[in-house]
Amino acid sequence: MSARRKPYPFDRFESKWQRLWDERQLFHAPNPGEKGFDAAKPKFYVLDMFPYPSGAGLHVGHPEGYTATDIIARYKRMRGFNVLHPMGWDAFGLPAEQYAIKTGQHPAVTTRENVAKFKSQLKRIGFSYDWQREVNTTDPRYYTWTQWIFLQIYNSWFNPETNKAEPTSTYRGTDPDSVRLAYVADVPVNWCPELGTVLANEEVIDGKSEIGSFPVVRRPMRQWMLRITAYAERLINELEGLDWPEGIKLLQRNWIGRSEGAEVSFQTIANPEPSPGTHFRSPWITVFTTRPDTLYGATYMVLAPEHSLVDLIVTEEQWPAVREYRERTARKSELERTDLAKEKTGVFTGAFAINPANDEKIPIWIADYVLLGYGTGAIMAVPAHDERDLEFARKFDLPIRQVVRPLGSEDAIGFTGDGVAINSPVIDGLPSREAIRKITAWLEERGLGKRSINYKLRDWLFSRQRYWGEPFPIVWESGKHRSLAEAELPVMPPPLEDYKPTGTGEPPLAKAKDWIRYSDKATRETNVMPQWAGSCWYYIRFCDPGNDQRFVGGEAERYWMGGENDEARMSNDEGRTKPETRKADEVIRHSDIDSSFVIRHSSFPRAPGGVDLYIGGTEHAVLHLLYARFWHKVLFDLGYLSKPEPFQRLVNQGIILGEDNQKMSKSRGNIVNPDEVIDEYGADAFRCYEMFMGPLEQMKPWSMRGVEGVSRFLARVWRLMMDENQSGEWGLSPRIQEIAPDKSQLKLVHATIKKVTEDIESLSFNTAISQMMVFVNAFTNLEKIPVTAMCTLLVLLNPFAPHLTSELWGILAAKFQVEPADIAQQTWPDYDEALLIEDEVEIVVQINGKMRARLKVATDANEETLKTAALALPKIAESIAGKEIRKVVIVPNKLVNVVTN
Repeated sequence: MSARRKPYPFDRFESKWQRLWDERQLFHAPNPGEKGFDAAKPKFYVLDMFPYPSGAGLHVGHPEGYTATDIIARYKRMRGFNVLHPMGWDAFGLPAEQYAIKTGQHPAVTTRENVAKFKSQLKRIGFSYDWQREVNTTDPRYYTWTQWIFLQIYNSWFNPETNKAEPTSTYRGTDPDSVRLAYVADVPVNWCPELGTVLANEEVIDGKSEIGSFPVVRRPMRQWMLRITAYAERLINELEGLDWPEGIKLLQRNWIGRSEGAEVSFQTIANPEPSPGTHFRSPWITVFTTRPDTLYGATYMVLAPEHSLVDLIVTEEQWPAVREYRERTARKSELERTDLAKEKTGVFTGAFAINPANDEKIPIWIADYVLLGYGTGAIMAVPAHDERDLEFARKFDLPIRQVVRPLGSEDAIGFTGDGVAINSPVIDGLPSREAIRKITAWLEERGLGKRSINYKLRDWLFSRQRYWGEPFPIVWESGKHRSLAEAELPVMPPPLEDYKPTGTGEPPLAKAKDWIRYSDKATRETNVMPQWAGSCWYYIRFCDPGNDQRFVGGEAERYWMGGENDEARMSNDEGRTKPETRKADEVIRHSDIDSSFVIRHSSFPRAPGGVDLYIGGTEHAVLHLLYARFWHKVLFDLGYLSKPEPFQRLVNQGIILGEDNQKMSKSRGNIVNPDEVIDEYGADAFRCYEMFMGPLEQMKPWSMRGVEGVSRFLARVWRLMMDENQSGEWGLSPRIQEIAPDKSQLKLVHATIKKVTEDIESLSFNTAISQMMVFVNAFTNLEKIPVTAMCTLLVLLNPFAPHLTSELWGILAAKFQVEPADIAQQTWPDYDEALLIEDEVEIVVQINGKMRARLKVATDANEETLKTAALALPKIAESIAGKEIRKVVIVPNKLVNVVTN
C-alpha cells in the first residue's frame, strides 16, 4: 500500500501527536503531595507484564496486552481517575550475556541498545505510558532495592505460631541460619557446562538447554534457596479474594500441590546383618503417603537415586549398578524423569526395610521417577493401587498385593480410588477414609508415623552462575555467610575482560579476584540472583521510582496499592460511587469534573490486591505470579506494604499466531513486525485491529487483510468529518453543523455510549469497535451531521484510535469552540436510559397472509389505531380497493393481516 494512496493521511499527524504528548507530559500521574495531584479523584493502577528487551524487538503479538491496558488507561482517565500506567524493562538475562561471550560487548551496552529499540516501537504505537516512571532492572538505582529486599528476606524467618515472617531477632532458637527465609544448601541442579550456569526446569528441553541446545546434567551444587514452602498454605488460601481466571488459580494450586496424608517410618535392615549380640543402629527411611490405608500393600520401597541414604545401604555387589544408574539419571531433567509415558527403570540396592504394619522384609530400589525434592525423596510402593508402582513391579517381577476392594465393578489391580480395606488386619472392612484415620492413629501410638501435610512446591533455587545479574549482598567469613550493611548497597558487578564460563563450575564473578576479596578475612558471594528477582517487585517501584531513600514511599504505596481508603476505592462495581459523568449532548461547552466529589466509604469488601488490573501472557501463569506473591507477602508481613497481595485482577491475553495459523517464530518465517504494519496502515489501525481480531483472551491468527479492513473503517471516520479538495488538501466538511440530533440519532448515540462503556469495562474491545462501526454507517450518508454526535463518537473512539481522534477533535474545537481543546482531557459521556426505551415498533402489514407494507406505530397503540393506520397506507388502500374486507387480524406489536374475499 505504500506505493499507492493512503486511505486517510495518518502519516501527517500521528508522529505530531506523539511528540505533543511527550512535550506536555499529558499522561504523567503525580504522587500524593506532588504538584498537580488531585486527592479527590479515585486511583486506578493498570499494569502490563513488563518485557525482556530482546535484540529482535517487538512482533505484533507483544502489543496485544499493551493495547488493552492502554485503552483502559485512557478510558479511566476520562472517567476521572488518577491512572498509574507505567512501563519498564526486565533487562537482566542470559541472552545479553551470551551475546557478550560471543562479541565481548558488555551486556549493559547490548541492553541499552535493545531498550532504546523497544521504547521507540512502543512510542510509535501511541501508548499513554507515564515515561517518568520508567524502570530498568539493570539500573543500579533499581537493583539497590532488589538487593535490599533480599536482605529483608535473609534477615527474616517464618514463625509458624504467628503464621508470618518476622525478623530473625525474634527467633528463640540457637541457630537462626536453620530457619532463615534465604539460606544455603547443597541441592541437585540442572547444570549446563557450556553455558556455565544452573538452569530452571523450564529452561531444559529433552536434556538440553533451551538456549543453544547444550547438554545439561544433574549435579549437586551449593545454592542460595528461598524458603517459599513456608508460605505454601497462604499462597493457596489467599488466592480466594483475587479476581483471577479460575484456570490460573488452579495452576497455582496444582503447582503448590497440597496433599494430606501421613509420614511413615521404615527401618532398614543392616547389610550385612550384624552377628547376635552386636549393637548396630540401621537407618530409618521416612516416606509421605496420601494413602496410609494401603500400607499392608507396600511390597517394596524406592529411593530417589540422589538420596543420601543410598550410600549407607547399598551393598558392595550392587554398588557398580547403582553408580552407573545414578550417572544416567544425572543426565535427565525432572520433566523427563516424571514423564508417565516413559518406560520405568531402576536398580536394586541390595538392601531391605521392614514394613511397620506387618513386619515384612521388603526390598529397597532406586528409580528416577522418584524425585529427591518431592516429599521425602522416598516412597513405599503399593503396586496394586498405584499406576507407576504397578508398571515398575510388573517389569521387575515384584509382589503385587491387593489391599483395597473397589465398591463397583472396576478391576481390583490398578484401582486407585476409595473402597474398602482388605488384607489389612488393623483396618479390614473399613471404608478408605475411615481406614486412613485409624491406621494413622495406630502408627502414631507406636511412634512409627504421624499425620502430615505435604506440598509439591519446593524451595526456590535462587542462585545463577552468571555475570549479568544482581550480585548477592553477602560475604563469607570462616565458612559462614553474613549480610552486608544496607549502606554498602548497591553491590555492582565488577568489570571483566571476558564473560565466558570458568569451566570449573565457579561463576564468572570468580574471575574478579580483587572484587571477591572483601577484606583480609571475608570474600564476596560470586553467584548472582536469577532474572526473576527484578520482576518480583517492579510493580511496587513504579509507585515511587525516583525515591532514593526507600524502595517505595509509604504514602505513594498506600495510595497506588489501595492500602489507604481501600473500602472507598471507586470503580463501576456495585456499591461504589463513581466520578461525575456528562450527558452526550453536553460535550461541547464543559468538561470539568465536579470539584465537590469526595470518596465515600462503603461496605464493599476489602480487596486484598493492590494493582487494579494486570494483563500479560499465560507463560507467566505460575512462576512469576507465585514468586511475586511470595516476595510481596514477606514485605507485607514485615510491615513495608499495605496489602497482602500484589495483583487484584489478572487477565491473560491470547497468543497471536502467524497468518499460517502457527506460532510466530524466526524459523517459520511468519513473524510480523509492527513497524511495517504502522508504515502501511498507521498506528491507530494497528491498535484497533489488535483489539478487533476477537476476544482478548482467545488465541487468533494475524491477517493483513483484517488490518486493511479496520483501516477502511478509520478512513470512513475521517471522511465523515473531512472533505478533500482537488489539490489534495483536507478541510472540515460543511455537513458538520451545530444542530441538535433528531430522536433516532440521539437514541443511537446513547446506545453506542452504553455499549462501548460496558464493553470496555468487560474488556470486550472487539464488540465495542463493532458498535462504533454501526454508528459511523448510520451517519455516513446524512446531508447534515450534528457536531455533538461527532464529538461523542470521537471520545468513545479515542482510547482505541488516539491519534485520529485527537486530530479530528482539534479541528472541531477550532471551528466550534469545543472545550477542552485536547480530547485526552475530555470526560467520558454518560448515557440516558430513558432515551433507550423503545416507544415505537415496526409492524408488518399483510393482505391475505402476504406482506405488502411495514408500519411504525407507538408501542401502546390499541387495535383500532393499528387497524386504521394500516388501512390508510396508500399501498394497502390501493390493493384492497373494490374488495370486501372479511376481517382484520391483529397481533399487537407484530402484524396486521387484512383478509379480503
